Amino acid sequence: MVHAQASGADLAEQARALTRIHDAVLGGSRPPQRPRALVARSWSRVMRLGLDPDGDNARDPLPTADLELRRRTSRLALVVDEVRRVLTSVADASQFLVVVCDADGVILWREGAARVQLHADGLGFSEGATWTEEVVGTNAIGTALAEAAPVQLFSAEHFEHKQHAWYCTASPVHDPRTGELLGVVDVSGPALTLHPALGSLVDSAVRLAEAELWRHHQQGLEHLRRAVEPVVGGLTGPLLVVDDHGWVAHHAGIAARDRIEVPVAHRALAVPGLGSCVPERLAGGWLVRPRGGTAPVTARLVDDAAGRPALEVDAGSGAWRSPLTRRHAEILVLLARHPHGLTAAALSTALYGDAEHLVTVRAEVSRLRRSVGALVSTQPYRLADDVVLLVGDPA
Repeated sequence: MVHAQASGADLAEQARALTRIHDAVLGGSRPPQRPRALVARSWSRVMRLGLDPDGDNARDPLPTADLELRRRTSRLALVVDEVRRVLTSVADASQFLVVVCDADGVILWREGAARVQLHADGLGFSEGATWTEEVVGTNAIGTALAEAAPVQLFSAEHFEHKQHAWYCTASPVHDPRTGELLGVVDVSGPALTLHPALGSLVDSAVRLAEAELWRHHQQGLEHLRRAVEPVVGGLTGPLLVVDDHGWVAHHAGIAARDRIEVPVAHRALAVPGLGSCVPERLAGGWLVRPRGGTAPVTARLVDDAAGRPALEVDAGSGAWRSPLTRRHAEILVLLARHPHGLTAAALSTALYGDAEHLVTVRAEVSRLRRSVGALVSTQPYRLADDVVLLVGDPA
C-alpha cells in the first residue's frame, strides 16, 4: 500500500495543499506541485471520459434482487466474514466504513459507524451502487480496479469535489486458484480522521481473505481426491487427477506437480515429465495420462495470422498452439532469459519498472499458468526443467 500522506503530516494543511493542486490541474493551469503519479494517471483517465468534478455523476444503485444475486454468486461471499472480523471491530471507534465491492465496482456489502454511513448515503456511496472511475471519477475503489493495485487517496486527490471530505483505502482481492480479480476491500471515512495504520490493516484483511479462499480450494481438492480413489486406484502408469482449473489433486508415478494447463476435452496438453497427454473427464475433475513417450517439451513463441502472440507446443507425440496475451508472451520471454528464475519483485521491475506491482505480477502469472500450466514453475518463477522455449518462427 502506497500511503497518501507522510507519517505525522498535518492533515488539514495537506488537504488545503491538495485542493490547490486539484483546482489548478483540472482548471488547466500550472499546479503549485505535481500530484502523485497514480493520481495524475487517474485524473487523466477521468477527464478523457468527460466527467464533471462539480456535477452529480450518476450512482444509480442496482435493484435489491440484482444485488442479492451478485452477493450469492460472488466468491467473496466465502470470505466477507473474515473481512468483517478484521475491520469492523474497530470501525465504530475509528469512524470509518468497511466496503466490499465486486470486480465491476458494485458495492456488495457496507457497514461501519452509523454517522459515517449517513454521510456516505449523501454521496451515493451505498450498497448496489457502482464506484468505478468511469462512474464517479478518481476514488480508491475504482482506481484500485483500474491500476490492479492497492490505492489510498486523501481529500482532494478524489476527482469530485464532494468526495474531498473523505479518505479511502482499497486493495484488490484475487482468486488464488486462477488469479482472477474478484473485487476490492475498502475502508473510507472523514478525511481528517485518516490513520497511518489503515493501509496495513486493509492489506491484512485482504491477505486473510485470500488465505481463506485458498483453504476452500484445498478442501475442494481433497474432496476430489477422495471421490476418484475408486476410479484411479486400479490404474497403472504415471497419471494425474486435476480439478477444472488444472490444480493437482492426486498424482502417481510422477513427481508432484501443483498445477497444469487447464484441461479441455479432446485437446492435448503438455505436462513436463509426462509429455503429451489427453485429459479424460471424471466427476468433478480430469484424469491426465501420457499418450506415448515423455520427450522434453519444446515451446515456441510465434505470432498468429492476425499478429497476436501464441505458444506452439511440441511434446514429442503431438503438437498444438495456444493463444497468449501480449503480457503473457512478455513474461515467457523474460523467464527464458533468466533460467534460474525471477522473484515476483524482479519480475515486477522487469515488467513495470518498479517492484510495487507484486499483486499484479502474481495474478498475471496465475492466469498464464492457467494457459500453460506446469511449463512455468514457481518460487521463483521459471520455466520447468525439461521445457525449451524458442522465440520467433523457425529459420
